[in-house]
Amino acid sequence: MLDIKKISKTFNPGTVNEKKALTELSLHLDEGDFVTIVGSNGAGKSTLFNAIAGSFYVDEGSISLAGKDITFLPEHERSRRIGRLFQDPLRGTAPNMTIEENLALAYLRAAHGNPFSRISKKDKAFFADQLRQLDMGLEDRMKNPVGLLSGGQRQALTLLMATMVPPQLLLLDEHTAALDPATAEKVLALTRRVVAESRITCLMVTHNMHQALTLGNRTLMMSDGHIVLDVTGDERAGMSVDDLIARFKAGAGHELDNDRILLSE
Repeated sequence: MLDIKKISKTFNPGTVNEKKALTELSLHLDEGDFVTIVGSNGAGKSTLFNAIAGSFYVDEGSISLAGKDITFLPEHERSRRIGRLFQDPLRGTAPNMTIEENLALAYLRAAHGNPFSRISKKDKAFFADQLRQLDMGLEDRMKNPVGLLSGGQRQALTLLMATMVPPQLLLLDEHTAALDPATAEKVLALTRRVVAESRITCLMVTHNMHQALTLGNRTLMMSDGHIVLDVTGDERAGMSVDDLIARFKAGAGHELDNDRILLSE
């Protein structure tokens, strides 16, 4: 479904600021996989997402999605196939536009490839029904600007915008990290439900080691632009957070150096 073959990316090559962000990284996801990714700051997690989403072109290697080579496909064209949520709830929505207008843009782009088409009464009813499932009362505020919403409401709305027309791949880049614990849990529960109901293939970066082992069906750990651990099935089911940390050290050759990760159980 997703096939990444030996991709590499170096920023500022040949300068004092040269940074090898990804080095011959390969990854295969089957359709319906829900994969969590953990790693220290600078491990290459967000860089991997940017490479998949088309924020830049990789220096070497190839990326295929659903049998189509997207290695050199522009970012705006990939966005019709790939949904993405960021850590910052302010990204992914237009604050001065209404909830209805934001939903319309996302829906028309994903469903018809043209965000400037007209929406029908049937579309508006569909938007209201989708909002109702968030259980946040947003279906009664469709004419309100998105900028008036809380961070949790905006992140839930962004998740809805990314998935109401199910994408071929969903990228979740620590999408609950900036939310308060209660709101984060609500958005996470919504994520589980949406991904499961639509059988969306999903990659999720998290700083929470417990989540990394309990969400989805597979866990990756990254370090220095490499995948140093890939566990699934019975092996993953029997692992504790301490086991995960120990396996990371064995694979990476050093300790996890991010307290934010180590303290998240």
